[in-house]
Amino acid sequence: LGSTGSIGTQTLDVVRANPERLCVKALAAGHNITQLESQIREFHPQIAAVWDEEKAKELRICTADLPVKIVSGMEGLLEIAQMEEAEVLVTAIVGMIGIRPTIAAIKAGKDIALANKETLVTAGHIIMPLAKEEYGVSILPVDSEHSAIFQCLHGENRKEIEKLLITASGGPFRGKDKAFLKHVQLEDALKHPNWSMGHKITIDSASMVNKGLEVMEAKWLFDVELDQIQVVIQPQSIIHSMVQYKDGAVIAQLGTPDMKLPIQYALFYPDREYLAGERLDFWSLSQITFEKPDMENFEGLPLAFAAAKAGGSMPTVFNAANERAVSKFLNRKIGFLDIYEIIKTCMDAHKVIEAPTVEQILQCEQETYEMIESRW
Repeated sequence: LGSTGSIGTQTLDVVRANPERLCVKALAAGHNITQLESQIREFHPQIAAVWDEEKAKELRICTADLPVKIVSGMEGLLEIAQMEEAEVLVTAIVGMIGIRPTIAAIKAGKDIALANKETLVTAGHIIMPLAKEEYGVSILPVDSEHSAIFQCLHGENRKEIEKLLITASGGPFRGKDKAFLKHVQLEDALKHPNWSMGHKITIDSASMVNKGLEVMEAKWLFDVELDQIQVVIQPQSIIHSMVQYKDGAVIAQLGTPDMKLPIQYALFYPDREYLAGERLDFWSLSQITFEKPDMENFEGLPLAFAAAKAGGSMPTVFNAANERAVSKFLNRKIGFLDIYEIIKTCMDAHKVIEAPTVEQILQCEQETYEMIESRW
C-alpha cells in the first residue's frame, strides 16, 4: 500500500533485486496513476487500487490490455489487504487511512511490514494485541529507527531492556532557535541533510514531530514504558538506534542512511540477503557525535511526549493536527512555527477518550480537522 511513494518505490527496488524470492501480488496508490501504470506493467500484480474512483476509471482504460483488476477507495485497500495470495502487506501509505487495511490484513493472517507510523500511534492498543495474541502475526518495522531497535533485540530477552535509545539527525534546522525558525521557507524545510524521504515526513523531521511519532510507535512495538525511551541527536545518521540492557550493555545498529536496508530486513526476516550499495568505511569516518535534543525550540518532541502520557485519543489529536498543519505549510498557508501552535491548540481543546475504538479514532481525526479549518 503506497507503491508510488518513497517507501513504496524503494520496496519495489528491493523486489527488483530479488526476483527469485519476491513477487508483487497487489499495488495501491493515492492518485499517481502514471507511475502506478508503469509499476503494473513491470511487476504484473493481480490487483491494483487507486484512492479516487475517477482515477481508477482512467487506469482501467490505460491497462485494458493487461489481466489486472483495478479497484478504488477504502474497499479497494481492504480487498488488497485480505487477498489470499499475499503473505506480507507493506503498509507505506501516509496517515490514519492505514489503520483499517492493517487490521484487515492481520485478521487475514498476513504479516505486516509497517512503514505507516500513524497506525500504531493512534491505534497501538488495538493493533498489537490483535497481531500478537489473537492472530499470531508479525509486525515487522520498516522505519529505520524501529528496524534498528528490532535488529538490536534479535536473540535477546526483551524483559531485560532498560532503555531504548532512538536516534535523530536533528533535521535541517539543528542548532537554530525560534527567531530563525519563524522565517524559514518551505524549500529550507525540505532539505534534509541525510535522508531522501517524502515531503510530509521531511517536514516532520524538521519539526521533530517525526521523532515524537517514533517514540509513541516504539512504546507499542516493543512493549516498553514511555520513560524507557530516550531520544539522542546523532547528526551523521550512522547509528540508527540503540538498546540499553539492564546490565548496562548497549547494542547499536549502524549503517549508511539507506531505507532499502530496513525494508529488505522486514521482508526477509530473519534472513539477511545481499544488498548492493555504499558500505560504512570506518577508516574514513572521522567521528560519530551525539547531542541532547532541543526541546525548547523544537516543540514537536515535548508535545508528543505529552500526548503519549495523556494516552487514549490524545495521540490521534496530536497526529491529526500535525498532519493538517503540515499540509497547510506545504501549501504555503502557514509558517513553520504555526505547526506547533496548531498542535498545541487542538490538544488543549481535546477531552481524552480512554481506549478509543477505530470509529472513535477516526471521529477524533475528523473533529480535529474541522477545528483547524474553522480557525486557520
